[in-house]
Amino acid sequence: MSRHWIAVVLTLSVAGNICCARKSYVRKQVEPIIEKVNHLDDETAKNTHEIKNADARYEQAMQALMTRTGQIASQADTAEQQATKAQQTADNASRKANQLSGMVSNLENYRVVNQVSVHFPLDQDTLTSEAEKTLDQLAPQLSNARNYIITVEGGTDSAGEKEYNYDLSDRRAKMVKNYLAAKCNVPAFKIHVVGLGGDKPVAPNKTASGRAQNRRADVQMLSVGGETSP
Repeated sequence: MSRHWIAVVLTLSVAGNICCARKSYVRKQVEPIIEKVNHLDDETAKNTHEIKNADARYEQAMQALMTRTGQIASQADTAEQQATKAQQTADNASRKANQLSGMVSNLENYRVVNQVSVHFPLDQDTLTSEAEKTLDQLAPQLSNARNYIITVEGGTDSAGEKEYNYDLSDRRAKMVKNYLAAKCNVPAFKIHVVGLGGDKPVAPNKTASGRAQNRRADVQMLSVGGETSP
């Protein structure tokens, strides 16, 4: 082989070795960079996922806070309404107590100017036509009276349970009050009712006639000093 070709061969061999060496060097330099880039990509993806989770938790926390705030506001409004209602009830009770105190202190000046009794069927609280007529006859006297009050005492016979009879007698007294207020134009605040059950009989309960008399409501009209005219 001539020297020329030997030189060519040696040149190519050296060039090949240099090229391989350069590729190996480049690979050694690039591979760590690629690994770092991949690691950074993984970290970025991880951080992005954590940020999204944090945002979701924040939104949930804010929603829960807003809901709780609304509940607290609603509870506060309800508490305020209840407090206002309680204050109104207390004020009404105080006013009624003052009215009652004034009435009681002046009660000795009231005199009975008229009284009637109405009777009810067995175990009923509805007014009969006869009872309505009796109350209608009382109405003209009420229109001419001044400074008067009306008391209505409901009663029953002795049959039945005591608690039931108290309720029945109370309903009978209230039925009279409602009739006087609606049909006879008597101011409701002037009518005072009480149910006495069978505690105040006007006749013995041993007979049917006596029991019928006890199924009643006694109505009394009282006026200051017994005055019945304006």
